[in-house]
Amino acid sequence: MTRLSVISLFLFIGQISFAQQTNNDADKKNDTTIFIDNKKLTLPDVWVRNNFDYKKLLQQIKEDTTFYKAFRNLRILNFSSYNDIKMLEKSGAVKASLYSKTKQIRSNGCRTMEVLEQNITGDFFDEKGNYNYLTPELYAGLFFTKDKICGENNIVKGRNLTVSDKKGMDKYKEQLKMLFFNPGKKIPGIPFIGNKLDLYDDHARKIYDYKLDIVEYQGKLCYQFSIVPKEDLSLFRKDEIVVDEMITWFEIKSLEVLARNYSLSYKAGVYSFDVSMEVEMTKIDDLTVPKVLRYKGNWDVIFKKRERALFTATLFDFKKEIQ
Repeated sequence: MTRLSVISLFLFIGQISFAQQTNNDADKKNDTTIFIDNKKLTLPDVWVRNNFDYKKLLQQIKEDTTFYKAFRNLRILNFSSYNDIKMLEKSGAVKASLYSKTKQIRSNGCRTMEVLEQNITGDFFDEKGNYNYLTPELYAGLFFTKDKICGENNIVKGRNLTVSDKKGMDKYKEQLKMLFFNPGKKIPGIPFIGNKLDLYDDHARKIYDYKLDIVEYQGKLCYQFSIVPKEDLSLFRKDEIVVDEMITWFEIKSLEVLARNYSLSYKAGVYSFDVSMEVEMTKIDDLTVPKVLRYKGNWDVIFKKRERALFTATLFDFKKEIQ
């Protein structure tokens, strides 16, 4: 165990012991507000008193790539998944759906997919077998494999998501991928909103609160980093909020993402959206991979029909390719 992990474990035990002697209101009094690069951050008081290196930790969290890498890892593994996608009417009734069980097979540096079960309702596909909706098309890009794909790897270093070389629908899809894999980072090319997605710039500190703590998540000690809008915002400032909440749980030793919940909403003249996502990770040997992803979304973009969707991806039976 690293020195940082030992310190973290000691601090956590100290917090638990203290919490057993006090109520929730008293616990709040033992948080300390500090400023880092003009950003207000709430930390457990014991961290500050023991000179915990939270600045280094926060920088690592800000530069995290483990969330993106977890999905890249799916490209090099065998796995099965249950896929449950529902497109909804305004009333909430299901107008189209797909439920399936699929199996990805990785062999000789290539991957293919078998559909083991499938049930489709409504106009989920058009007459040519293409997706009638963008939401399942994006889902397929994450979890489905069409034909045979070879020569992939899980390397993320140097692989930056960018829209500079894309146009039209390809550009829009790339922006959505950036929003999914890098929530809280600036996304270029989105009118009125791109800059508002950056949760770490000087503007963001005026409308968001940041809190870092150590908690227990599914039986493991981890760092919990949360970003939420300030409670006392003016109406003008409230109109600038895009991220309603983002909470990420990081493994203490490796700082890999264990889980992330986030919700985003915004209304503008040409589009509006209200989206929430929950992602849970698991381990296959030394690789972190997503095991459950839950999505609820309602969005409207100019020239596209409004889409209301729910989906859950449940991934299991992970196996490495036999070399």
